[in-house]
Amino acid sequence: MITVAVLTISDRGSMGKREDLSGPLIADILKPIGADVKYYEILPDEKELIKGRLNHYCGKADLILTTGGTGLAPRDVTPDATLEVIDREVSGIAEVMRVEGFKKTSRSILSRAVAGIKGETLIINLPGSPKAVRENLEVILDVIAHAIEKIKGDTTECAMP
Repeated sequence: MITVAVLTISDRGSMGKREDLSGPLIADILKPIGADVKYYEILPDEKELIKGRLNHYCGKADLILTTGGTGLAPRDVTPDATLEVIDREVSGIAEVMRVEGFKKTSRSILSRAVAGIKGETLIINLPGSPKAVRENLEVILDVIAHAIEKIKGDTTECAMP
């Protein structure tokens, strides 16, 4: 079982002015890989608050998925907060999400999403829209469990048969 924290980053969502559709969608998409969302919060686009919550869930969750705040707007600070929290970046995750997203919309290259590791927790930034969340998460879904096993110290060979 993979323990998950989902942080929806949205000023309007945190004030109750917008229903969060992406956070619950993430929980549904993760079910087939045995992941269970134990923690869920909606936060405003405040870098220090995001950093604090990321740090809070590191060690409690195997995987932290953020949704929202990955674009170019001045208040889109989720990647900046994540970069200040992680110990090591896992750039291939964000790269493949942008590349595959580009096949559907050229705007995917404007995403500043990052992925990385802090301790034994994998953190991945996802876009805010439900459509983009589904598209991005489906691209990386099959590697999440393997990544977490490796982060936790699994030393078996990685080569696929």
